[in-house]
Amino acid sequence: MTVSHVTTHILDTGAGRPAAGVAVVLSRNDAGTWRELAASTTDADGRAKDLGPEQLEPGHYKLNFATGTYYAGLQTATFFPEVDLVFEVTGPEHYHVPLLLSPFAYSTYRGS
Repeated sequence: MTVSHVTTHILDTGAGRPAAGVAVVLSRNDAGTWRELAASTTDADGRAKDLGPEQLEPGHYKLNFATGTYYAGLQTATFFPEVDLVFEVTGPEHYHVPLLLSPFAYSTYRGS
């Protein structure tokens, strides 16, 4: 398996473990319309490495995380039924966009 240009990783900070089984969708903004490029599900380590091609054109991209479905499976209430992270790809370097998640808060950063 080749690693895509964009990868992600989710840590469930409330539970203190990776968030496995979360659906993730990568989309690109084309003239104001979001176009889905790839979909994946996080593995047992909370990682999704197969989100689209090895190289993306510069532009605005979005990762959508199905957090409500994840927490419903844990029978845990959450304030966020989904999380969208919008970011800009400017060059050929790898983009890792992690999500730190709890039922009532989330955070992100530019990973490596």
